[in-house]
Amino acid sequence: MVLLVEKHDSIATLTLNRPQAMNALSGELRQAIIDAFADVSQDDDVGAVILTGAGRAFCAGVDLKELGGETAIGSRAGDAIEGSNSVIGALEGCPKPIIGAINGFAITGGFELALGCDVLIASREARFADTHARVGILPGWGLSQKLPRLIGIVRAKELSLTGNFLSAEQAAAWGLVNRVVEPEELLATCRALALDMMSCHPQTMRAYKALIDRGFGLPFADALRLERHMSGEHMKHVRPEDVAARRAAIQERGRQQR
Repeated sequence: MVLLVEKHDSIATLTLNRPQAMNALSGELRQAIIDAFADVSQDDDVGAVILTGAGRAFCAGVDLKELGGETAIGSRAGDAIEGSNSVIGALEGCPKPIIGAINGFAITGGFELALGCDVLIASREARFADTHARVGILPGWGLSQKLPRLIGIVRAKELSLTGNFLSAEQAAAWGLVNRVVEPEELLATCRALALDMMSCHPQTMRAYKALIDRGFGLPFADALRLERHMSGEHMKHVRPEDVAARRAAIQERGRQQR
């Protein structure tokens, strides 16, 4: 199986499973990712998703052997990036938090796949690179726009116009990943973070994710108007007694975390 799916404690862990090809995104794997995210999005028993890779790579990007016609199954470049039916469209359509467990190399399309996650936790062995310009193609999954917004335009240009590798530690220093952990701690750290997220009110957490994502692409004034609108609509369904009960739970959690 090119994609392993494990569901435990309301967490779905999706593992890209083509280690011999550095988890390159063949047509079969792309479709498996699309199908898996459609499933977990509709599964009420799943509260959060972890996306990772088997072996020494997170993902080496679109399968260039397949794209270049070197394998029996050819592929057009456009097939990999088309619209809402793309891999990134599948991640963007998932209402639940997606934690990227970046275990190794995240290259070009694999870099874009990582940026499709909500939160990134990197192993010390993780490395990032954007080799679109070296391959002779332009990104179509958002890298050219997301990366400058995350790390700044001049840093993004340095990475994208050279194709040089970025270490996990430098990625953390630049704000690309949330934190860096030892390889053996990666999945445990991601699971603990997923459990923290799922301890929030689930409908509110998902609405908050949507609010952040929708507002991030808007001018600031428009984003504030969106927040006021979504907050007002949400508050119509909030009961005072529910807030009081959750407040008590928050206070108890605070005492435990001192």
